[in-house]
Amino acid sequence: MKTFVEGKFDIAVIGAGHAGCEAALVCARLGFKTVMLTLNLDSIAFMACNPSIGGTAKGHLVREIDALGGEMAKNADKTALQMRMLNEGKGEAVQSLRCQCDKNAYHREMKKTLENTQNLHILQGECAEIIVENGEVRGIKTTYGGLIECKAAVLATGVYLNAETVTGEHRQKSGPSGFAPANALTKNLIQLGFNVRRFKTGTPARLDGRTVDFEKCTMQHGDADVPSFSFLNGCAPKNARECYITYTNSQTHNVILSNLDRSPLYNGDIVSAGPRYCPSIETKVVRFADKERHQIFLEPEGADTNEVYVQGMSSSMPHDVQKQMYRTVEGLENCEFMRYAYAIEYDCIDTLDILPTLEFKKVKNLYTAGQINGTSGYEEAAAQGLIAGINAAYRLCGKPPFVLGRDEAYIGVLIDDLVTKGTEEPYRMMTSRAEYAINLRQDTADFRLTPKIEDTPLFTEERKKSFCDRKAAYEQVLRTLNGRAERTKAAEFTHSRGISGSVDGITYADLIRRGARVKDICLHFGLLEGMPADVIKTAEATIKYEGYLSKSRAQIERAKKLEEKRLPSDINYAEIAGLRLEAREKLERVRPLTLGQAGRISGVNPADVTVLMVWLATKK
Repeated sequence: MKTFVEGKFDIAVIGAGHAGCEAALVCARLGFKTVMLTLNLDSIAFMACNPSIGGTAKGHLVREIDALGGEMAKNADKTALQMRMLNEGKGEAVQSLRCQCDKNAYHREMKKTLENTQNLHILQGECAEIIVENGEVRGIKTTYGGLIECKAAVLATGVYLNAETVTGEHRQKSGPSGFAPANALTKNLIQLGFNVRRFKTGTPARLDGRTVDFEKCTMQHGDADVPSFSFLNGCAPKNARECYITYTNSQTHNVILSNLDRSPLYNGDIVSAGPRYCPSIETKVVRFADKERHQIFLEPEGADTNEVYVQGMSSSMPHDVQKQMYRTVEGLENCEFMRYAYAIEYDCIDTLDILPTLEFKKVKNLYTAGQINGTSGYEEAAAQGLIAGINAAYRLCGKPPFVLGRDEAYIGVLIDDLVTKGTEEPYRMMTSRAEYAINLRQDTADFRLTPKIEDTPLFTEERKKSFCDRKAAYEQVLRTLNGRAERTKAAEFTHSRGISGSVDGITYADLIRRGARVKDICLHFGLLEGMPADVIKTAEATIKYEGYLSKSRAQIERAKKLEEKRLPSDINYAEIAGLRLEAREKLERVRPLTLGQAGRISGVNPADVTVLMVWLATKK
């Protein structure tokens, strides 16, 4: 095939899913001529699974993406059908915003944003090869023979590499929802030195909402008094649609168990690693045999369609079995299918091959982001795309790498887990993965991260005003709450609410620490009128958890001492006496950059870290 020059760019982004969109946008916004190559323009920002953004820990990622100038939060707000705050009955550290989005509108709005971004060109085509010269990216080639010259590239291929969908006895080469797979690139990635593995994920059926009896289900309302995802938007959009809850039953389970021999997960047809925290209904029924029922969520796919997403019933069973088992569920007795459930297998890489910047260790200026890195979820993908894009741009303009610590952001936890521990199954972000979760509340994402982009074009005038106004309001609220309460009113307040202790010299913050709600304090003392509700809530949480935050900051400072101890890039672990064999193998595989990172590697224990510390001291 004749090769022709398609164009010359600074950065090429391969893929237009949630990782690719964030990478392309941030590169272009930072002033670099960028091309985004996609298999199909209609698949840009496509929500192949649940059309929702956020959720436990994932909501934290979305707000962090927004705080760093990303797009996902703004797009979710634009296309929201229902907003809810999860875990409201628990502490603020684990509360997470979740948005049910309009699937088609999400795609349209993101595509519109991309198309109208300066420095960004969108091109439909399939990448066949990454061109590397002297260990550095020089361009990419398409299957049509097009040569795209570039100085850096971001691989954000999602689940499309050698993708195959599996439903019962039927297997076909296909990407999600019938989109074409990318069959040409994996061979080249192996040649470049990537360790490629095979992962699996899946999705449930979409039903015709007109055939679902919602009256038999429990309605799940949205929340009215919640913030928007983006710090730029203030209040959340109005809830436009309802979601519903129903349950499987013994009849459902019997249908599944009696057809396990036809399930690709149990008859040996699928052997790749699937998601632990989002299993198929077959896996749930087998693994949790003691459970009499499993919760099912019925959620709208959009405002312009009757399609209903059946969350909790992902499956790779044959179509006839799917129809039988779905119709045993209350409310779904007469349901009609619009799209059947399926599993999808795809190629991804071993993330121990990449650096904390998401750059491939063996090829300079080649970055990876999203599900090619073995993660699951739109939010995890978008977060990686943003960081990979920033680092590609920073490399080209000579700025230091952009790496977030585990104490700074959930994004830092996500990437550190991938590049330090690796993953043997699709990785999902959870609050339990963050050791400093109390410091990483979703409502403080802008205070933690926006200052990091102040000297870049990402810190727009709009963001500057929003950030400065919110910070000023927050500081004013803290000053007010740390002020002393009038004694007589304080005595009345504590007595009426059964709060013990002296009120001499008591502050409003003291009342919060004794268990009073800021809402009641404001009402009784006439405080903070006109102040934004979300800012007041943030200040309340800061005061309430002040003791824990102080302890956590001390732990962070101790951990930083290990992070500051750099390990030589050419270190020979085999020559360090005292290291256990397993530690040597793991250290050699990961090649950590710091002593702190070395201590987080699975298989490296504190004694091994001590050996490394002694070795470093002798070398100095």
